[in-house]
Amino acid sequence: MHITSRDNSLLRQARAVRDGKTKDLIFIEGLRLCEEAFRSRLSIEAIIYSKQLAKKERAAAVIEQLADVAKRAASVSEKLLESISYTKTPQGIVALAKRPESSEAVLSNLGDRALLVVMHQINNPVNVGAIIRTAEAAGASAAIATLNTSDPFSPKALRGAMGSAFRLPIWVGATYEGIISWCRKRKIETVCADADSELSFTEIEWTPSRALIVGPESIGLSPTEIEKADQCVRIPMKGSVESLNVSVATGILLFEAARQRQKQK
Repeated sequence: MHITSRDNSLLRQARAVRDGKTKDLIFIEGLRLCEEAFRSRLSIEAIIYSKQLAKKERAAAVIEQLADVAKRAASVSEKLLESISYTKTPQGIVALAKRPESSEAVLSNLGDRALLVVMHQINNPVNVGAIIRTAEAAGASAAIATLNTSDPFSPKALRGAMGSAFRLPIWVGATYEGIISWCRKRKIETVCADADSELSFTEIEWTPSRALIVGPESIGLSPTEIEKADQCVRIPMKGSVESLNVSVATGILLFEAARQRQKQK
């Protein structure tokens, strides 16, 4: 199918999903990310692509794969694609897919030595995406996004995660207190990142089941929130630097956990 009208129902639907008005679908833009969605076996509702992109060999193969599994597939002009694109420079293809399950149920089979990352009220979707990507790379079992954390399945967060959000189990919408209680019931020790902690992140055992909790970019976790966790650790820093970007700090902590776990194998 070829669409020529900006007011076409599929394009209206795409804009609604892009803008977060349709909660059961997610907006995936770009050839690589659409390819990751296909490989991750997401349920593809529709694909919309430019006729120009379809002339390229690799893109044509990806479009064909997606069209085979999608309920709807349509080509459009570059101008029409621009009308639904999330980016300043359209990337030639958009997929609408069913939102992956993101309830507590996705964490039902964690197994022994679980390693979780809890994102608490992190409001920058770029950081959320980067943390999810890093969590998968470090071998984390799952990620949890508390209330008021940026949606891990928003277009900007998905771009930052580069496909990891399609594969890593993610629980969205839990409360901080609920997560602390949930972890304690399962004997998962909670570890907060706190710049004022006396304990370095290399001085604790990361090999048992652990849940790393990282807080808001600007203010971090509150004293009350830190007190509710089992432990808190800091990343020693030199010079006048007081803090690190939350996604960078999370990466350092998760890869220390990965290092210790690798040694224990």
